[in-house]
Amino acid sequence: QVQLVESGGGLVQPGGSLRLACAVSGHTLRSNAMGWFRQAPGKEREFVAVISDVGSARTYADSVKGRFTISRDNAKNTLYLQMNSLKPEDTAVYYCAACSDPGVVISTDPNQYDYWGQGTQVTVSA
Repeated sequence: QVQLVESGGGLVQPGGSLRLACAVSGHTLRSNAMGWFRQAPGKEREFVAVISDVGSARTYADSVKGRFTISRDNAKNTLYLQMNSLKPEDTAVYYCAACSDPGVVISTDPNQYDYWGQGTQVTVSA
């Protein structure tokens, strides 16, 4: 059974940085697209950043482009999200996700992702 566990969330001041990690267990997902999504209170879940199996392709939401960096270490079965220059509007629960279909190279559609973590809260506030 595949499990995804996020860590690294917390409270940070505007302009600060956080690094999220997502540890995968139960199955190797080296051939699978993965991504980070977030959901703020009263809003729908939205994509933040996605990455292809070996990291050769990455896509970012316009709202985080230039501030966030997605990466993966397949040897450690771990996905990362480095978040810099954080803004109050980045406040949300952040989820990592993995696609079970190795034929999907990369996707921003959350419906393409079958495995989800439990989420980690990121709060940006002074």
